[in-house]
Amino acid sequence: MFFSKRLIFSILAIPACLAMTTAQAAEPPAGAAYSLDQLIALTLEHNRGLRAAGDLVDAARAGIDSAQAFPNPEIETMQGSVRMRQPGVTEGDSRAVWVSQRIDYPWLRSARIGAADAGFDAARAEARHTRNELLARLRYRFYELLRYEAELNAAHDDETTIEQIAHRIKIKVDTGESPRFEAIKAETELLSARKMVQSAELRQHQARATLRQLVGNVLPQNFRVAGKLDDTVAVPPLETLLAEVRERNPDLARQRALTRQAENLREHERRLRWPALTVRGGYDQTPDTRDNRIGVVLTLPLWDRRSGPVAEAEARLSRARNEEAQQEFTLQQNLEVAWQQWQIAASQVQALQSGILRQAEAALRIAEAAYRYGERGILDYLDAQRVYRAARNELIAARFDQQVATLEIDRLRATLAQSSPTAEP
Repeated sequence: MFFSKRLIFSILAIPACLAMTTAQAAEPPAGAAYSLDQLIALTLEHNRGLRAAGDLVDAARAGIDSAQAFPNPEIETMQGSVRMRQPGVTEGDSRAVWVSQRIDYPWLRSARIGAADAGFDAARAEARHTRNELLARLRYRFYELLRYEAELNAAHDDETTIEQIAHRIKIKVDTGESPRFEAIKAETELLSARKMVQSAELRQHQARATLRQLVGNVLPQNFRVAGKLDDTVAVPPLETLLAEVRERNPDLARQRALTRQAENLREHERRLRWPALTVRGGYDQTPDTRDNRIGVVLTLPLWDRRSGPVAEAEARLSRARNEEAQQEFTLQQNLEVAWQQWQIAASQVQALQSGILRQAEAALRIAEAAYRYGERGILDYLDAQRVYRAARNELIAARFDQQVATLEIDRLRATLAQSSPTAEP
């Protein structure tokens, strides 16, 4: 009996164990490395701002249905009674039923639907803008974290090297081969290197927290990123980029849609000057007679020529056109600045990789060898190492600047959403 109870308990515990195992497998492993595409997929899946932009698109799509709807008919019914006030009149109940249908002119309908279509295009462009900006911020934070990780690794290497130097100098000072001043100098450099490590660790933690805040709680606390800071892509010529910006940029597409919407609204206000036509038909019934009639109700625009609404629509259209021209000019200027920054950063990376960093590294090796053989002092060696560290940090910063310039170019020509692993909303 005891073994049978244990067997039943084990069988009942199997589903709970399977559920726990499945839940653990669904959670992302702690300390896992995420690539840029994985982070983009997680962000697009869990970001609420993109869902809100999608709701705006749905609302604009519903606006098209509202614009395509025909006006509803109006039914008027009245009940009464007929009382005799003179001989010969039949008493009884009376009633009247009238049906009115406003005529929706085709030219009014087309302008209204055109404005709704333009609003839908503007909402879709706004959704693409939200998606593009989100991916741009994500990509910036991703490479920012890579930069701080590279700086932290470099700071750790410097700390290790200076610790070895300080240890060797301490031995020389203890044996009387070197003056105590060299030990003090080495200790000062070691404290400075440790401070640089602490600063780099703090920047790395802040960048990781910012990236996690952007993606969401789906990322574990101690996640890592998998990528290289020196991953660069070729940038097309400036003329090609300008053409792509005019064709793809969501901000410009949204402004163009708003201009088209303002044009349709202006035409709609102008066409409302036409006399409104309503077809009306029905009957009046008394105990003795039944009067059937049909006719039209024509609203004549004699006193109100809609000059105010038309002038407002004209002003909104002028504003939309000016904003479109300003938006295109601003995008062109921003693209030229980003392209120049990319050229400057690329030339700096090339100069640092091919010349400055190699020369600083060669000078460091010479100074180290001279210090070991007693030809140079510790100050010369530390100065050479400081120059090498500065060149290496400049290379890291130049690579990051090149990534930022490439990111800005891709953001302006709206290629970030196209290269993402999920479809565009």
